[in-house]
Amino acid sequence: MFKRSQRGKAFAVIAAAGALSVTLAACGGSDDSSSDDAASDDTSEEAADDAGDDAGDDTAAADSGAPVAVSLITKDQTNPFFVAMIEGAEETAAAAGVDLTVGSGSEEGDDQGQIDLIENAIAQGQAGILITPMSVNVNDAISRARDAGLYVIALDTPTDPPDVVDITFATDNCLAGEAIGQWAAGKLNGDKAVIAELVIFDDRVVSVDYCRANGFLTGMGIDVPVLEDMTSPADSGSYTTGAGGDYEIACLEATGANEEGGRKGMENCLAANPDINVVYTINEPTAFGAAVALEAAGKTVGEDVIILSVDGGLAGVEAVKAGSIQATSQQYPLRMASLGVEAIKTIADGGAPPENTSANGEFFDTGVTLCTDDPMDTVTSAPQESAQYCIDNAWG
Repeated sequence: MFKRSQRGKAFAVIAAAGALSVTLAACGGSDDSSSDDAASDDTSEEAADDAGDDAGDDTAAADSGAPVAVSLITKDQTNPFFVAMIEGAEETAAAAGVDLTVGSGSEEGDDQGQIDLIENAIAQGQAGILITPMSVNVNDAISRARDAGLYVIALDTPTDPPDVVDITFATDNCLAGEAIGQWAAGKLNGDKAVIAELVIFDDRVVSVDYCRANGFLTGMGIDVPVLEDMTSPADSGSYTTGAGGDYEIACLEATGANEEGGRKGMENCLAANPDINVVYTINEPTAFGAAVALEAAGKTVGEDVIILSVDGGLAGVEAVKAGSIQATSQQYPLRMASLGVEAIKTIADGGAPPENTSANGEFFDTGVTLCTDDPMDTVTSAPQESAQYCIDNAWG
């Protein structure tokens, strides 16, 4: 799928069968540490009435009615981003009296694992699904869920097309990528950029993948003819943000969005071009692996090469403070999941569905912040805050 003439052999993620699933019966209170993100007045509500209960005695009906059932389906349960998402959903579900089923694919790329979990939610007659969709391959299963009356919210990763789900709660991943691209151009200040792109997949189209990667190039002022195609930008040319300068895309490597994939991908990139001085990474685990490979090759991160990323987990923003990542865009997975649980509970109780809040009117925007201790006046896509600020507001 990739057509970079200089790229090394990609680290491909193979879809594996099976899924991890655990059902959590909600009871008890939640940790106040998530209350700001949840922004909810609904956490003290009783479980929903059964459809056939007598509405004359609300308290008795609530006591006897079955709780609202919701599934949270993530891409995996090891990435700290998804771990934080699960924690946020669990805390809110416990406070709101929601029966939460948590499941995931066995790894990044396990489309069938997510499909199986969607089918389970349909079979159980649940009220709704929160999902970080693996790829377009799960679209048909999501459509079946909606046809069956489930309210489906995509978290973090928009579906392609967006209207496959009822609504998306997410960071604007294009702006998150754009912010680190603007920062990189400012830092280069006219020097040539020899770019390594470490993405997730080379065998499927995923919105979070192309939006962050091509957003990064757009932020640098590099023309991206087709947003959905990570190979559409020219291999070389000029970037225009800030002082502007020449650029060369040395490689585009699939990593699986994990540390080992980041290390292998970076090794492939360095083999193709040892002069790389700008590294875009899909997330911070990938950045950690890239840093290991760069240091093994004798590169000094922060001097010979800059590493940019997206996510803003605690380990990631601590790496910004330590200087092993120069800038990362922080997003808020706990907030996404908490608000998602609350939204489905509200709808199940007869309330109004959420509305889109993003600038383009296409999704519910949960915010992004650029974390760096070296702010650049070229950054206009997101507010810039110090590493310590981002540590204080980090998940994970």
